[in-house]
Amino acid sequence: MGLFLSKRDIKRTPTVVLIGLGSSGKSTLLFRLKTGLVMDTSPTVGFNVVTLDLNQKTALTCAILLLYYLEGCKAMVFVVDSSDRASIGDAQKALKNVLSDDNMKGIPLMVLANKKDLPNTMNIREVSNQLELPSYKDRAWQIQACSGLKGMGLQQAFLSVAKLIKKS
Repeated sequence: MGLFLSKRDIKRTPTVVLIGLGSSGKSTLLFRLKTGLVMDTSPTVGFNVVTLDLNQKTALTCAILLLYYLEGCKAMVFVVDSSDRASIGDAQKALKNVLSDDNMKGIPLMVLANKKDLPNTMNIREVSNQLELPSYKDRAWQIQACSGLKGMGLQQAFLSVAKLIKKS
């Protein structure tokens, strides 16, 4: 995918980082939200950056990062594969590690419980508890069920991210 932004785009929109374990669906959901299409993806090498125009008044610059570049970000979206119970512990550790970075102090958090189109997924309460979200009292956070493949819940989630940024 590897879309590039002009300096004008970066200056006019808040930067949001998308982080999650491999195969959680970060590229799929971002591409679906940007284009409305489903794209065959392969593991991201490097990073992807996309500007999402959510409505006439709201745009966000979203970056999927493998190596954390967190300086200057205004919010974080953490993507979890809600069908992968075996990796939820690793996701919890990764989230805790990223949120402990000095650049992330007070930064709003949106957790996307992705792949809700699959059978036997964890509900958002289970994902929230497994990730220990209630323990994060130093930041605003929300959790949203979604499907990057179907597009379900994505627009609402990123509009909520924009509202979290405005409040912070």
